[in-house]
Amino acid sequence: MAIWKAGYVLAIVCPGQGSQTPGFLAPWLELPSVEGHLAALSEIAGIDLKAHGTTSDEETIKDTAVAQPLIVAAGLVAAKSLFDVELSTLPVVLAGHSVGEITASALAGVLSEAEAMTFVRERANSMAAAAAVTPTGMSAVVGGDPTEVLAAIEAAGATPANVNGAGQTVAAGTFEQLKALAENPPAKARVIPLKVAGAFHTSHMAPAVSALEALQPSLKPQNPAVPLLSNFDGKEVTAGTAAVESLIAQVSRPVRWDLCMETLVQRGVTGVVELAPAGTLAGLAKRGMPGVKTVAVKTPDDLSAALALFAELEGQA
Repeated sequence: MAIWKAGYVLAIVCPGQGSQTPGFLAPWLELPSVEGHLAALSEIAGIDLKAHGTTSDEETIKDTAVAQPLIVAAGLVAAKSLFDVELSTLPVVLAGHSVGEITASALAGVLSEAEAMTFVRERANSMAAAAAVTPTGMSAVVGGDPTEVLAAIEAAGATPANVNGAGQTVAAGTFEQLKALAENPPAKARVIPLKVAGAFHTSHMAPAVSALEALQPSLKPQNPAVPLLSNFDGKEVTAGTAAVESLIAQVSRPVRWDLCMETLVQRGVTGVVELAPAGTLAGLAKRGMPGVKTVAVKTPDDLSAALALFAELEGQA
C-alpha cells in the first residue's frame, strides 16, 4: 500500500441537478457491472434509470423527479467503476453540490446506497411537488462584481440559491423575477437559464423539507468514514446524524460551493475528480482553485485519466 504524505489529499466531487444530458449514461452500460447496478438502484428509485440515462429526451430528464435519482445513481455507478477499494483507505475528501451531496454522503458511508436512493427519491418527488405549486426556475449569473451580482438578484426579488465561486452565482425565483434579472443584469455579467424545474434551495421548497424530516427516523446514518464537506458552510461534517440534518435543511437553504472550494484549498487538495455526469464542478475548480489538477469523469474512457491522477499524485508522495 502506498504511503501518502500528511496533508496529501484528492477531492472527489459529485455534481448537482442540471449536469445531466440526454444519453449520458449510454457509454457506462458498456461496462459489465453497470446494468445490474442500475437495475438495483432503479428498483429503489421507482423509475427506469437505464432508460432515462440512455433514451429519454432533454425535457424528460429535466423533470426533478427523474433528474435527481438519475444524477445520484450515475455518481454511484462511476464511483464503483473507479474504486475497487474502500475510500476510507485513500487520502480523499468528499463533497457534493446540491443533490450531489447525497451521492457524496453515500460514498462517505453516511448512508447506504439503498438509503441514498430512498432519500433522493423522496427528495425529488417532494421537490417536484413543491415546484408545481408556483412556476419557478433558476438562472446562472456568470461574471460581474460579486457584490453587484447579489444586489441585482435581490433587486429582482430572487434568491442567490447557489453561490458557486469562480464568478458564478445561481439565482432562483419565479419566472417573473428571473425575467426581471435577465432584463437588468449586473454589469459585465450574463444571465443564463438553467435546465431545472424549480427554485431549489429557497423558501419555495419548504414542503420538501417536511417530507424529508418525516423520512429521517427510518434512516440509520453512520459517521463519515472519510472527510465530508457540507454545502451549508463548506465545513467538515463529522457525525452521521448531522450530515443527514444538513442534507434535509439544504433543500431550502443556499448552497455555498464557494466555501466548499475554499475548504478544499485550505486542506491542501492537489487534485479534483468529478464523478458523472461531470464537467460543471471541474470547470469551477479550474477557475476557483488555481493550480489544482482536475479530471471530469464523463464516460468510462475518463476512468484511466482519474486513475492516472491518483498514480501521479501518489508518485509525488
